[in-house]
Amino acid sequence: MTPTPASEQAQTEVVDLCAELIRFDTSNPTSDERAAADWVVDRLSEVGLASELVESAPGRASVIARIAGADPARGALLVHGHLDVVPADASEWQVPPFSGEIRDGYLWGRGAIDMKDTVAVMLATARHFARTGTRPARDVVLAFLADEEAGGKFGAHWLVEHRPDLFSGVTEAIGEGGGFSFALDDTRRLYPIENAQRGMAWMELTANGRAGHGSSPNDENAVTDLAESLTRIGRETFPIRLIEPVRALLEEAARLYGVPFDENDVEASLARLGPVADFMQVVLRNSANPTMFTAGYQTNVIPGKATARVDGRFLPGHEQELIDTIDKLLLPSVSREWVNHDIAMETAFDGPLVDAMCDAVRAEDPDGHPVPYCNPGGTDAKAFTHLGIRCFGFKGLKLPHDLDYGRLFHGVDERVPLEGLRFGVRVMTRLWQSC
Repeated sequence: MTPTPASEQAQTEVVDLCAELIRFDTSNPTSDERAAADWVVDRLSEVGLASELVESAPGRASVIARIAGADPARGALLVHGHLDVVPADASEWQVPPFSGEIRDGYLWGRGAIDMKDTVAVMLATARHFARTGTRPARDVVLAFLADEEAGGKFGAHWLVEHRPDLFSGVTEAIGEGGGFSFALDDTRRLYPIENAQRGMAWMELTANGRAGHGSSPNDENAVTDLAESLTRIGRETFPIRLIEPVRALLEEAARLYGVPFDENDVEASLARLGPVADFMQVVLRNSANPTMFTAGYQTNVIPGKATARVDGRFLPGHEQELIDTIDKLLLPSVSREWVNHDIAMETAFDGPLVDAMCDAVRAEDPDGHPVPYCNPGGTDAKAFTHLGIRCFGFKGLKLPHDLDYGRLFHGVDERVPLEGLRFGVRVMTRLWQSC
C-alpha cells in the first residue's frame, strides 16, 4: 500500500494544537487534567472520532479513542501520551511557561517536549486520518493520560487495573522515551528507539537514634548516621552492566564514526565516541542519588529521628544488585522502605513494528540512523506491560544539532522546534499506515 502523506493542514495545525495544550496548566500535583481532557475530546469529536473520558478521581482525567484499522484481525497498536506536566517557576523563564509563545522558530512552554508535543502530533495525525478517510494498517488505540509525572497512580496504572477493557486486543504500544534525533556530527543523526527502561526504586531512609541536648556528646545521633549513609550512597559508583540495547547503540555509533568498539573495555570505547559517550553514561549502570533530607526542629536539640529520600534506578536484570548495594552502604541504625518501586523492562528490537518505525524515520530523514535504546527513567509503558503489551518509546522528533534536548526535560525554557512538530506528523502518518 502506497502511504498517503501527511496533509499540509495537519502539519500546520499541530503547532496550534500544541500551543493550546501548553496553555492548560496541568502541573502535577497542583492542578488536574480535566479541562485539557475535555478539550481533547472536543478536538476528536470535531472530526467524527468518538472517545471516552475516564476520571480515576475528581479532575484526574484520561481520554481513550480507537481508530479502526484496515486489518481488524491484527493486534491493535496503542499510542499513548500524558496530559500532565511538572510544575514551572515563571520567574526562572524567558517566557511565561504556560503561554505557548512562538519565538525564533520554537514553541515555548512547560510540556513542549514532555510531552504535549507528542500529544499534539497524536491529535493532528488522528484528525488527518479522520478527515481524509485514511485507515491505519491495524486498529490504533489512542490514550491521553493523567498523572504520568507522579507515577501513573491516577492514570495508566489505574486504567490497567480498573479499565483493561479499553485496551482489548492491544499487542504493542508506543509512547515517550525515544524516537528523537541525536546529532553525531553536522549531517548525521541517531534516532534512539526505546525498547528498554531502567526500573524505579525510590526509597525513604530513616535513622533512629537517641534524642538529646545539642551541646552534649551523642554517639547515637540520627542526623550523623543518616548523613554518613547518604554520603556513602551518593559517592557509590556502580559497575558497568552492558545490556543489549545499550551495546547495540554503542556498536552502531562506533560503526558510523569508523572506530572500534570493545565491550571488554567500555570506558576506552566511549572515549572514541564523542558526544555519544555523555549521552549514554546514564544507562551504563544502576544509580542511586540522595535527593531529600528532613530532621530536627531546634538548633540545640539532637532529634531522635532523621529521614531522607533516595532516587534509585536499576537496569533490566540488575535490580537485586541495587538493593544489595544500598543495604551494604546503610549504617545499622538506618532502615529503608519503598516510596515508589516499579519494574525495569526490555523487549527485543525486532518485528514489523520496529521495521515500520525505522522505515518512517529513514523516509523523512535519510541521514537518520534508528537504533535501540534504554530509557534511563520510566514512563507509562511500565503499566501497560502488565497487560502483556510489548512497549516501545517513539515520538518522531527531529531536532536542531545545537539544541540540548535532554536538559529541557523538566528544565527551564522548555521548547520544541516548529519544524520538529511538523516532522513528527509526517513520521507518525507513515507509521500508522505501515505498522
